[in-house]
Formats: sequence, C-alpha cells, structure tokens
Amino acid sequence: MRGTELKVTYIGGPTALLELGGMRLLTDPTFDPAGEEYPTGLYTLKKLAGPAIGLESLGRVDVVLLSHDHHFDNLDRAGRGLLQKTKEVVTTEAGAARLGGHAIGLAHWQSIELPTPDGRALRIVGTPARHGPEGGDRGPVTGFILTVTGASRGAIYLSGDTVWYEGVAEVGRRFPVHLAMLFMGAARVPEVGPEHLTFTAAEAVEAARAFPEAAIIPLHYEGWAHFSESRREVEEAFTKAGLSHRLRWLEPGRAVVFTT
Repeated sequence: MRGTELKVTYIGGPTALLELGGMRLLTDPTFDPAGEEYPTGLYTLKKLAGPAIGLESLGRVDVVLLSHDHHFDNLDRAGRGLLQKTKEVVTTEAGAARLGGHAIGLAHWQSIELPTPDGRALRIVGTPARHGPEGGDRGPVTGFILTVTGASRGAIYLSGDTVWYEGVAEVGRRFPVHLAMLFMGAARVPEVGPEHLTFTAAEAVEAARAFPEAAIIPLHYEGWAHFSESRREVEEAFTKAGLSHRLRWLEPGRAVVFTT
C-alpha cells in the first residue's frame, strides 16, 4: 500500500478539479460568468460569482463527476458545453439517459473502474443523495466515492446536492472515508417550498460525525443567490460541536494537496 496524492483546486460553487493517480476529474462544471440568470417555469436562479479558473485555462479533463444535470447551479451553460469535450461523464441513470453519448449512469452503490495513467485503477461508486425533504426531493441526484487501488488511507466522498438522511449515514458505514467534500449552503428556493435542499451547517456536523476520520471540505456554499447559509454558519456549527479542526477551507483557484 502506498500514499496517493490528491490535488484539489476549488473553482467555485460545486466545481473543483481533482487530480488523482494521473487523472483529472472535474465536479459539477459551472463556468458561466457572474450575473447570469436561469429562468425556469417556476423560479429563476441567479449566479453571483464567476469561476476562479476559466475554461480556457482549465486544461485537460478526463472525467466529469456530475451529481445531476437538471439544475443550472450544478451544470450551467458553459459547463454543459464542456461535457462534449470530456472523455467520460459519470452521473445519475436519468441524467445519462438525457445526456446520451459518453455519459455513464450509476445506480446507488453501483461502481465502475477506470484505468489511471500511473498504472492503477480508479473506482467510482454512486452513492445515495436526497435533494430535499422526504417527499419533496428535487432529484434524482448522486454522490460519489472514489478510491484508487493501492491507496494507503481511505476513500474520498463527494456528496453532491443532498440533505442529511439515512442514505448518507450508510456511506459512512460502508466506506472508510478519509476526505469528505460536502455540498453545504442550505440551499432554499421559496417557489418550491421553505425546506432546505442541501446540507445545513448542523447537518454537515452530523455528516462529519458519520465520517469520524475524514477531513471536511465545504463546497457549493457560495456564489449563488439561493444559499441561506454561508461560511460563518458552518464555522459556528463546527466550533460549537468541537470539530472546527476537521474543516479544510479551499481558496478559489489555489491547488491544495492531500494524501489519500
């Protein structure tokens, strides 16, 4: 067993570049500029911040890990264009059916393995996610577990848009998560109801307890108008719980290296 470096570059919102085993993986691509609006028949999403790295500077992308394709704050117009230039897109079964082509849909707990440039294999597992309250889910959505053969520590968890519920707790029982990238911000869209649609700060604390050995990287808590909580609420909740030392805040555009 050997240590494997994971380089994470936070781009903005739900979007981060993960460099692992020689592969370059991108989470939920959002590259439109600040100020864009996305009207639907019921509501309009508003983007407040552009990406820290533009598509022209991004470089090669081997795999897009797309939690879902049907909300603009997880796949905006520029991000959708990127999908056509990416070798693999891993997403929900429903999303893969809509996207077609090279998109791969994973059911909960289903996995695929992809060869890495360094001669190993990257295993991607689809994990449960519930995008809102029971009975009011805005899904379908998936999270992901990432492991590289021969890695000496644990798994990498990417939550996607989910609230805290039994499906997320089950991830912690099945996998030794070493790094958890949690979509926070307590997203709320009043037109579809008052309930939060992503982790609240208090729910992120529950997730941290479910992954007791994991560093916690907050994602998707800023840059859009529909977030009801910010970094301040997350820091307060983790400090109150005595878990602030587990948080790893990423600076937009700056790469940080972790060992997995």
